[in-house]
Amino acid sequence: MKTGFKSVIAGVLALILALSLTIPALAEDAETIKIGVIGPLTGPYAQYGMGVANGAQIAVDEVNAKGGVQFELLVEDDQGDGEMAVNAYNAILDKGGKIFLSTVTSGACLAVADVAMVDRVFMLTPSGSADNILEGKDMIFRVCFKDSAQGSASAQYIVDHKLATKVGVIYNNSIDYSMGIYQSFEAKAKELGLEIVAASAFSDDNNADFSVQIAQMKDAGAELVFLPIYYTPASNILTQAAAVDYKPIFFGVDGMDGILTGVEGFDTSLAEGVMLLTPFSADAQDDLTKSFVAKYAELSNNEVPNQFAADAYDGIYALYEAVKAANITPETTPEDACEALIAVFPTIEVTGLTGTIRWNADGEVDKTPSPFVIKDGIYVKAE
Repeated sequence: MKTGFKSVIAGVLALILALSLTIPALAEDAETIKIGVIGPLTGPYAQYGMGVANGAQIAVDEVNAKGGVQFELLVEDDQGDGEMAVNAYNAILDKGGKIFLSTVTSGACLAVADVAMVDRVFMLTPSGSADNILEGKDMIFRVCFKDSAQGSASAQYIVDHKLATKVGVIYNNSIDYSMGIYQSFEAKAKELGLEIVAASAFSDDNNADFSVQIAQMKDAGAELVFLPIYYTPASNILTQAAAVDYKPIFFGVDGMDGILTGVEGFDTSLAEGVMLLTPFSADAQDDLTKSFVAKYAELSNNEVPNQFAADAYDGIYALYEAVKAANITPETTPEDACEALIAVFPTIEVTGLTGTIRWNADGEVDKTPSPFVIKDGIYVKAE
């Protein structure tokens, strides 16, 4: 009995040892195309970076479930800093990264794009919106709107819908995103005869007290205040404007997405009536959006996806279609993949969370932003 028992044990141990050797070998042999994702996973812009990482992961899981092309994400934190982003880029290349869905913020994207242009590595940025990111670089495309498109579209919408004749602007002069949108809004407003009665800046070092800016808007008689900024400072502006009984129309852009869910302690009733142009609303009732929102909640402890997450999701599907069309495999070098993707990207079309998307040869996206207004605590499509 004892001898037989020992034989059984020896057999089991041998089987376990064989499995322990076999399983890693199978995992190692699994061929994936590694996609680098770089963004602020910590720090003041973490909501955007985590949105991109989570949205991309949902799309990768769906793509891999189809069989055929298999993706793997390599995600690195840059805290929105250009130097950290370049370090993250190099770390991802060292791990076998072939293509990049990055970076999230414009400044970091510019820093990485300069290096990737020399290396000939393809980038698709989900949210790097500064106009000059693509200038002189054929290896970077984007999913989001460029800043000038958002600013001019906002001014056009305000005029077309006769929302106001006197407009104020509060913008962040320390980030390219806000400055770019403000400058294009200002130029378009002048062209259309829309009067900007006050324009007031703040910086990341002074983004809590907006009493001066609000007083300027109120004293100038601004009927509408344009906010080309992110939702955290916007929530402070709405709170402080309500405290002095100043109730203009507040009109934002895609960086405002998240104001209903991303600021702890913010009274979201103060966002009632806020308008914004954005390509995505988590409140939309189409099947694709509802599925995405449910998967995002499961992945992120019941958080609501923002526009950054939606653009990242669409970005992965764009890469999926382009990789198939270009016949890119795990053995393709980053340089060869880059040249193939540059050629094929203007030929693909993706219908996703943010609309039907196409690209021109310069890397700019072709899709249409939608106007939304916050009513009863949700985004509702504006007329």
